[in-house]
Order: sequence, then C-alpha cells, then structure tokens
Amino acid sequence: MLVLSRRESERLVLPTLGITIEVVGVQGKKTRLGIDAPPDVPILRSELADLKGIDFTPDGTTANRKCSRLATAVRSTVGSTAEILNRLHAGLEGNESAQQLVLDAFHELRALDQTVGETLEEIDRRPPHALLIDTDANERELLASCLRLSGFEVVIASDAEDAIGYLSMHSRPDVALLDASRVDAEDVERLRSTEACQDIKLIGLGERQPGVDQAFARPINAEQLVDALTRELTVVAV
Repeated sequence: MLVLSRRESERLVLPTLGITIEVVGVQGKKTRLGIDAPPDVPILRSELADLKGIDFTPDGTTANRKCSRLATAVRSTVGSTAEILNRLHAGLEGNESAQQLVLDAFHELRALDQTVGETLEEIDRRPPHALLIDTDANERELLASCLRLSGFEVVIASDAEDAIGYLSMHSRPDVALLDASRVDAEDVERLRSTEACQDIKLIGLGERQPGVDQAFARPINAEQLVDALTRELTVVAV
C-alpha cells in the first residue's frame, strides 16, 4: 500500500488508468475527494462494494416492472397472432402440408405464451426492496432483520450521504426508511432530488419532517412498521 499526505487542492494521478484524485476539502475528521475517471471505471465506497450484486437498475423503473410490461405486450401479440394463424389454417383447407406448418407455428406460440406466463408469475413473487438509513446500529439491525424475515430485501446505509451514493448507482427501492434524529430536512431534500428517490415513499423513524410521507414515533415497534409497509406496498402493487 502506498501512503501519501496531500493538502487541500492537491492531486494524485494514476496515468495508466486515466484517473485523477483531488482533495477538494477538509473539515474536521472528514476529507472530501473529487475523482475524475473514465465513464467505464466504476467507483464505489468500500462499504457499498458488496451491495452491487443487488439488482436495482440504473434508471427510475425497476427491471422487473419493465420485464412485466414487456411480457404483457408479448402475450398480447401472441394472442393476436394466434387468431391470424387460426384464420389462415381454415383458409388452407385441403392443403395438409401448409396446414401443418401453421399448426407448428401455433404450437411455438403456445410454448412462448407459457414461458411468458411463468415469467410473470416469477415477477409477481419479487420481494419488495427497502433502503434503511439509520445511524443507530442496534435499531438498524433489528429493523433490517424484521424486514428480511418478512420477505423484504434490505440495503443499509449509515447516513444520507451513503444512501445518495448508493442510489447514484442503482435504481429506486420500493421504500426508504429514514432515521429522523440524524437525517434532517436538508438531507430529505437531497434524497428527493436524486432521480431514484423522487417518487418513492419516504418513512421517517421518529419525528416527522418536511418531505417525509409518513412517520413512526419512537420507540419503533418493528412489527407494526413491517405490517404497515407490507399493506402499503401491497396496495401499490395492485
């Protein structure tokens, strides 16, 4: 490991990778770094590196929702094409070889329709995703465990800055839970300004703040919170 001391505005350069790192600010125990890198070079916080396997897509719509719309369109096309093949089959009466070709095509369409149906069933079983932003380690682990036991897929961030860093690389979760004692109105506004967080439900853990859709008073009753989230997301899904 190479260890270097750098002052504010000084840079490190990795010329073979085309990467420049600049110290853009130092405040107390925090140092802000600016990283200029090629667009194909991923840059991750170490605490987020293990989260990249969770498939939140890079735009505002989840991959499953896109897939659901595509599957529905395919099934619609399959249905209309089957009707055309049926009429064609009737019009080819007496030409057995041509009718057989039509039947073969129809069987292929039926197999495709079955595959699409199975895909839609899998999409319907997709677990809801929650982003949990909480600085209290004990509360965070308790809530995350309850959510996971209830079928949620949970991503944890220790503060709003880490959450924004995660959201910059992934699409929106279904819901975000915020520690209201540590996440202030400015942080909520910053979260809302990210594309992935503009229209999701923000739940405050503690005192309600501007920009938060709903709040749960402390001490948090994890069971009630999970029940409320499950009902909310079920209504949204329907």
